[in-house]
Amino acid sequence: MTIIGVRKITYTVSGALVAASVLAIAIWGLRLGIDFTGGSLMEIEFSASRPESGKISERLGVLNLDNAVIQPTGERGVIIRLPDLDEVRHEQVKRALLPLGEFQEKRFDSIGPTIGAELKRKSIWAIIVVMIMIIIYIAWAFRHVSHPMQSWKYGIAAVIALIHDVTIPTGVFAVLGQFYGVEVDTLFVTALLTILGFSVHDTIVVFDRIRENLKKFLSKGNFEEVVEKSIKDAVSRSINTSLTVMLVMLALYFFGGGSTKFFSLAILIGVGFGTYSSIFIASALLVSWHKWSRRG
Repeated sequence: MTIIGVRKITYTVSGALVAASVLAIAIWGLRLGIDFTGGSLMEIEFSASRPESGKISERLGVLNLDNAVIQPTGERGVIIRLPDLDEVRHEQVKRALLPLGEFQEKRFDSIGPTIGAELKRKSIWAIIVVMIMIIIYIAWAFRHVSHPMQSWKYGIAAVIALIHDVTIPTGVFAVLGQFYGVEVDTLFVTALLTILGFSVHDTIVVFDRIRENLKKFLSKGNFEEVVEKSIKDAVSRSINTSLTVMLVMLALYFFGGGSTKFFSLAILIGVGFGTYSSIFIASALLVSWHKWSRRG
């Protein structure tokens, strides 16, 4: 069984994962952090043991902050998400928490709703522009490849793989937000852009090998055989490169701070599926497209 030969199975698996991700996003959406909605975030670490979340809520309730979201982090830390606080209210919150024990404030961020809405809009545009530029770049880079596939088809296949690679981690975060209260912020957008970069890098490595092998072997074999050989030539390099990134992200996930934990998780998921898509999806789409064109 060849890699290209199992493309119907990989299409089915990927289609099911993307459909489940889209469904999760449509039903639950993403739990947006203060970067996009506006508000304040405090990260504090207690000197002794961390008090129960209920006790923290009680202390905040005295200040009529009953809608605060409390998320434990590390062994003694806690992240508190609140409405937008000015400096006076910020100091009141710290004084209200002081009876629970000595603590150190490690972070305090406050973003207004107008800035949050602008960040959300710019983040969406950033992802769209990146995908458009990738299509243009691949079409230009493969402009001398016209037989048996036009250069723009390489760009379309790459972007389909990219949509696959960002949709699945986004769906995972929709589930995490619904059941575990995980919020997405600008770091999540940074993670998606990073995923796009690594994914298109892996895909271009395979496509470039296809371009080279088309010149050498197309006269000796059919297009599917050339693509299969190209994938096998590049697969070890793609896997090794991605494993290097994933090992770093695993270390960051387990040993890094709470603020980067879900950033590293998003990259772990995205890079993993990006490597998978560059091997099993993007190149296989070229073969399927070629076969459909010939039938037409």
